[in-house]
Amino acid sequence: MTAVSSIQVGLRAERRKAFLSSLGRSSLNALITLVVVIAAWQAIVSFTGISPYVAKGPMEVFNYLFVDNPDKPNSTSADHRELLAPLVVQTLSDSLLGFAVGMAIAIVLAVLFSLSKAIEAGVMPLALLLRSIPLVSIAPVIILITGRGTPASVAVIGSIVVLFPALASVLFGLSRASKESLDLVRVYGGGTFTSLIKVSIPGALPSLFAAARVSVPGAVTGALLAEWLSTGAGIGGSILKFNASAQFEYLWSSVALITFITLLLYNVVQVIENIVLARMGMVAGLR
Repeated sequence: MTAVSSIQVGLRAERRKAFLSSLGRSSLNALITLVVVIAAWQAIVSFTGISPYVAKGPMEVFNYLFVDNPDKPNSTSADHRELLAPLVVQTLSDSLLGFAVGMAIAIVLAVLFSLSKAIEAGVMPLALLLRSIPLVSIAPVIILITGRGTPASVAVIGSIVVLFPALASVLFGLSRASKESLDLVRVYGGGTFTSLIKVSIPGALPSLFAAARVSVPGAVTGALLAEWLSTGAGIGGSILKFNASAQFEYLWSSVALITFITLLLYNVVQVIENIVLARMGMVAGLR
């Protein structure tokens, strides 16, 4: 085996070790988060004095979704899951739409801001002003413009929730490009755009993935808000219906399902981040 081959094998082993270590930490963090959420949920149900008729704890929701009640043969756990499944799928679909639009706009704006300070000076104050206005207060205007119950209203509301944290994170990553690498590109005749493509964007991958992770719960929140205010579909549109009809088992089960799936998706994005960064040799991004 040549010296070059030995170095390549060593690098692959180091990357694999870093990835497995990070994967273990991610799984442990996910488990701890899940335990904390369930403990806090049970504490709220047990110690806040809410009527057991209204408040449902983790075990009650689990039994409702996965254990048949012999006293209610006409209402099985499979029926409960069958009712909630389309609502969950709809909310996840709306979340994906808001996530994709918000992340795309954030990346485009961050690149434009990096290429032109004039664009940043012109657009950033408007973005900060929009960020300071509560979304609930401007949602009626958004719905009036895009139409009630349309995918456009879901995309706009969801993307606003995702946009600003993602934009800040991506901008931070682009601003941390290595000055030595940028100077090297300029020495060889590369311009600002070449520096951005060759240096800034690859170096900003950790920040880009961080933005994606943060945007996952934001996208779900935006989807729930859009469903509540605009479409009336999915879990966001059904929460009020469940509450008004005193279907508290469905209410708590739907909230528990979307919360669990959000935590799962957050960690899936983190695992993908670990794989990509380990593949590119960005071991520091895994710490």
